[in-house]
Parts: sequence; C-alpha cells; structure tokens
Amino acid sequence: MNTIDEHIAKDKTEIEAAKAAGDQPKVRHLQDEVKDLEEYKAHHPGDQKDPSPLEVFCDLNPDAPECLVYDD
Repeated sequence: MNTIDEHIAKDKTEIEAAKAAGDQPKVRHLQDEVKDLEEYKAHHPGDQKDPSPLEVFCDLNPDAPECLVYDD
C-alpha cells in the first residue's frame, strides 16, 4: 500500500468480507489494526505514508524496549 488511507480502506473492506464469512477472529484482528492505524494517523496528520507495524507499535508504546533509542 502507498498511503495509510489506502491501508485503512483495504482493512475495512476485509472486515466486511470476514463478517460475511463468519470469521470473527479475523474481524477482531482487523478492527484492532484499523483502530491503531487511525490513532497513528491522528498523531501524524501530515504523514500519508503507510507505516510499518513496528512504527505503529512504537507510536502507541514509546517506552517498549524494542522502541527505545539510545544515544552514545
């Protein structure tokens, strides 16, 4: 995907398909992903690129060990 908006739109389409198929675990996973992407988008209004899962995770959990950056 090129932009975060395209990613959100694709996930919402997949949510509808998963609901129609009765795949509730996939629905919950995709709903969580959409929620996280929308929150990331709210924190970075000028950034339209599709973030990686690590970028989203670190935006939501900046104190997580895998997100800490150390200066030497």
